[in-house]
Amino acid sequence: MKNFLQDSLVRLLATVSVAALAHSAYAQTAGGDQQLEEIVVTGMRASLQTNAMLKKNAIEVVDSITANDIGKLPDPSVAETLTRVPGVQAYRFGGEAASPVGTGSGITVRGLTGQTASRVNGRAYFTAGQREFNIEGMVPAMVAGVDVFKNPTAEHIEGGIGGVVNVRTRRPLEMKGTTATLSVGGRYNDLSEDAEPEMFGLVSQTWDVGDGEIGVMLAGGYMRTVNRGDNTPGAGGISYRRAINAASAEYAAGAASGLYNSAYVGRSDVNYLANVTPSSVTGDRSGLIAVLGENPTIGWESYVRTRKGVNGMVQYKPNPDLELYVEGLYNFYRYDQEYGFLGSSNSRYVRNLTTTPFQATEGLTNRNINGGADELLAGRLLTGGTFLGSGLSITEGGNHVDYETTVVAGGGKWQAADNLEVAFDLTYVKADRDNDGRGLTFASAPGLSWDLTRDLSTRPTSVTIGGPDVAAATTWNYNQYGTYPNTWRDDGIAAKADITRSFDDGFLENVKFGFRYATQNDTFRDFTLAGKNLTTNGLALAANGSNAISMGSVGTIIATPNNFMDGKMGYTGGYLIFDPHALYGDTIKNLFPQAGILTAGTEPEIAVNNRRFEEKSYAGYGMASFRLMDDAIKGNAGVRIVKTDTYARAQVNTSTGIMPNEATSSYTDVLPTLNIIGNVSDDTLIRFGYGKGITRPDPQSLNPSVVVNAGSGTASVGNPDLKPQKGDSFDLSFEHYISGANYASIGFFYKKVDGFFSQIATCEAVSGFTYTGAILNGCSGGQYLVTRTVNAQQGWAKGVEVAAQSFLDYDFIPEYLHNFGASASFTYVDTKNPVLLSSGILVNSVQPFTSKYNYSLTGMYEDDFMSARIVYTYRSRAQFTAIGLNPVDSRYIQAFGLLDASLNFNLPEGFQISLTASNLTNAAPNRFYGEPGYYTGVERQHYVNGRVFGAALRWKFGG
Repeated sequence: MKNFLQDSLVRLLATVSVAALAHSAYAQTAGGDQQLEEIVVTGMRASLQTNAMLKKNAIEVVDSITANDIGKLPDPSVAETLTRVPGVQAYRFGGEAASPVGTGSGITVRGLTGQTASRVNGRAYFTAGQREFNIEGMVPAMVAGVDVFKNPTAEHIEGGIGGVVNVRTRRPLEMKGTTATLSVGGRYNDLSEDAEPEMFGLVSQTWDVGDGEIGVMLAGGYMRTVNRGDNTPGAGGISYRRAINAASAEYAAGAASGLYNSAYVGRSDVNYLANVTPSSVTGDRSGLIAVLGENPTIGWESYVRTRKGVNGMVQYKPNPDLELYVEGLYNFYRYDQEYGFLGSSNSRYVRNLTTTPFQATEGLTNRNINGGADELLAGRLLTGGTFLGSGLSITEGGNHVDYETTVVAGGGKWQAADNLEVAFDLTYVKADRDNDGRGLTFASAPGLSWDLTRDLSTRPTSVTIGGPDVAAATTWNYNQYGTYPNTWRDDGIAAKADITRSFDDGFLENVKFGFRYATQNDTFRDFTLAGKNLTTNGLALAANGSNAISMGSVGTIIATPNNFMDGKMGYTGGYLIFDPHALYGDTIKNLFPQAGILTAGTEPEIAVNNRRFEEKSYAGYGMASFRLMDDAIKGNAGVRIVKTDTYARAQVNTSTGIMPNEATSSYTDVLPTLNIIGNVSDDTLIRFGYGKGITRPDPQSLNPSVVVNAGSGTASVGNPDLKPQKGDSFDLSFEHYISGANYASIGFFYKKVDGFFSQIATCEAVSGFTYTGAILNGCSGGQYLVTRTVNAQQGWAKGVEVAAQSFLDYDFIPEYLHNFGASASFTYVDTKNPVLLSSGILVNSVQPFTSKYNYSLTGMYEDDFMSARIVYTYRSRAQFTAIGLNPVDSRYIQAFGLLDASLNFNLPEGFQISLTASNLTNAAPNRFYGEPGYYTGVERQHYVNGRVFGAALRWKFGG
């Protein structure tokens, strides 16, 4: 399949390019003085034509996607739409393009993860607790288009060395007279078997006023999607075993001394897996067994995303020389994740043990930290068997996260003279984020155990459960409950002014300069209340169950879905959990009065986790645009100077109590840019760009604090000394435009980055906190898995982008094919990101979430009645998050491809029916143990998210 798709990519690119060049040659021989008939282009073709012209006419390197009609961005989320742009990759989590770590949207531009600046209508627009706006949370129907600037000019707001993503919304003066549109539809996930609605409406009116005009617009949208994520998370790390057969003399002797279970003595089909330290084995180690992911959890997750937005704008042009405007945008995004995990603790007694050859070396296990030869530690890998007398437990919970972001802006443009333009803009941003997490665990009733038959060599791994009924309430006892609420409150202002002086003669086209002042303030508060015992006396659950409360005695109990992993795992689900919807509010408090749970909203603040961040930036720029040799060469050169002042305050534990820890920093960056276009002909150009940029760290990365998640056993440590990443970007591209939407291009890029942000994770003891949770974090002895961000050494991202798009409307192609079209893009990117680990080892890692090979193939059809599109997007293997302390602790994402499709029918009176299908391949970013150089092929977490089908009815008047 992979080879077929790669061959198809080459053929499609070749076909589109050859057809484009052939048409170009024909056009050049045709009569140049002939009066051409005016053709009005609409629909998909118009959208692609707009994208091509934006790319061609821009001075900088930019790719755009335009909604071909109001409320009709072609994907279920803006982040997914961006994956159609060459050089842009997006991670998929929970069935949609989204970040798996809760911040950003998982967008990678040209190999630089988390280094993309997001803008809305050219303004900085941030989500609470973050630098950038969480693009995945925006209602797609409200978007008019998206521009990806890959090497921005000096006038762009600094902040993203990977690129700048600018989301454009509608403006009333772009529409004439009365315009109205309404869309009603919904989406259905075939795994969760859930259908949810989506709606969008827009009204716009313009009037002629004297020599000018005024326009008013109001738009609003709502959508809700429900996806499921069946998955099999395995524990991190590697351990080593030695198989002792129960029929051996060694086992019999051990059983006689009480070391082993005497019930299995003499059984040749049973082995005991004893701990072994490979370094203590001086002889042959090829028979030792490496254990990776021996007890993957059976994990059910539900992801409910609710997006709401309102956008309003008034534009007033009293005359052609003056425009004033005021606009507001409100965006609400709720991310609800609920889960129920059936966890296991495998027995050491295994019937019908199976292993396979495997190279578990010192390099894989500990990066060969002791030096010398990379010795073999174990030559076999545990792949299956029946684990006799194993334990089971249930961990469940939910996480409701509300993101609210409001921006109000006003400004204007004034043509002060024929060659002088002044523009100004004032912005206020308010961003809130409220997280309400709840967790609940169940223990099996005393004396219960199960025989778990596993095949760890399949994908997903398979398991059958023999023993007590996991779907019976009497099997389980309540154990512990915790709440994990926290809040972010952010705000900021920005004021900018731009002055442009144009010239009629000479090589200078114009000179532009401007100033900007901006602030961002961020406050975080934590109200975690964990470890509440759900027993008859409020004490820890006794081993004999004397103070236990049975699952079936109180609360609302439900069964998990019985089509787990689409039936591909053997066990199909149906184990019981407490209804996740009932975890919120005071339900658990009222059911378990002995637990000491406080009324929701009255939890005391954990003062040591409180933090405050303030930043002020002062920027000025100057830029000159020039044209030479009758416009054969044109471009611009500029410089942006930015001064940044930051203040961070955290609370830390000291010998005298909790004390504030404050830190300040101030730095100035000089960011030159140069863009040059050489027009080889009217349709062919060569583009060169250079720019220096910065990416500042997120507020939470700068705060000198330790933030603990007692529910998952993880913690993050701020680094107030963290400096911005700095990047020098070089671009060289060749572009050929034929006509309308048809073009082909190839671009080369190189980004040299100093001070890469790199996250390192280590197991550490956290003062005042001992981890006692049920979720495995890969650490022991009550330690937390602590993540911190550091400035790594110099690295780079380099690669090539190839793109082509064309409708087959050429004279030498039969007319019945003219309504068909195709587009393709291919990106190769190679990254180097050196990281100095806490062990003192320097590792040349790659950028996380970045695939070396990424391509997209699109087939299109459009006529007056209908349009259709089918898109296949492929990503090669990529590193998942930061590398671990050891390669075996790292995770990588296996290659996968997604197939999406849409079909639209135009009806009379402005109506349209739209049908969509997402992820027809039912593919997901499955995670494996390892990293580049140490790919194990051993799966750590398999996902099934299901396919999503949508339908909508749209109506439009005017416009």
